[in-house]
Amino acid sequence: MIKISRLIKSFSYAWRGLFKTFREEQNLRIQIVVAIAVIGVGLFFKISRIEWCVVILSISLVVLMEIANSAVERITDVLKPRLDHYVKEIKDIMAAAVMVASIAAAIIGIVIFYPHLFK
Repeated sequence: MIKISRLIKSFSYAWRGLFKTFREEQNLRIQIVVAIAVIGVGLFFKISRIEWCVVILSISLVVLMEIANSAVERITDVLKPRLDHYVKEIKDIMAAAVMVASIAAAIIGIVIFYPHLFK
């Protein structure tokens, strides 16, 4: 049986984590600003439902990767004194994952919005 109080606690922890990451991670704030701009452009051009789905998935992927990157950075910071060069590699790999997601989202944005710009 679902316990509503536990469910509410779970959501409060999740929101707390999201707000903490937002406060502490400059890149996440930038990505959120870009996401809001993209949503505004989508509303302006009245993109299709399928285009909205792809845009929302792209935004979500970038934000999720940034949050995961932040979590992995904190985990590796705990290990830092013992495994210094591995920590750098792990952080670089996670940064690469965020970059790949961001580039993919940008390409998707170009594919979706380019035709609307030149109608």
